[in-house]
Amino acid sequence: MTKYTLAVALLLATFGINASSDADKDALSKRLAPIGQVYVAGAAAASDAAASGPRSGEKVYQTACFACHGTGALDAPKKGDAAWKARIDQGFDTMLKHAIEGIRNMPARGTCADCSDDEIAAAIKFMTDGV
Repeated sequence: MTKYTLAVALLLATFGINASSDADKDALSKRLAPIGQVYVAGAAAASDAAASGPRSGEKVYQTACFACHGTGALDAPKKGDAAWKARIDQGFDTMLKHAIEGIRNMPARGTCADCSDDEIAAAIKFMTDGV
């Protein structure tokens, strides 16, 4: 009889815990809800720019590519530099593939995680223009 009483008590306790856990989850959600918002200067402009369409090759170059391709860091060929000639000889599709997947010191998408393939292609065309 003691085992039966213990089993019933355990069953009732389990249902009680489950019933209270839903209320606890609601209370926890309310306690964890944000009490305010953070305004980051320029964030609205960035989201507006994203909504306006693809960025130009120059814009992508200035925001993502310049750190290496503007300074020659990590042996990156600079914009308009003759070092692009060997890469151009491999073909544009190969350059685009390497830019998207990464190659040697260059990370995938050249650190521009939010760039589309078309924006990466435009940046390559901008950097190799005139070579």
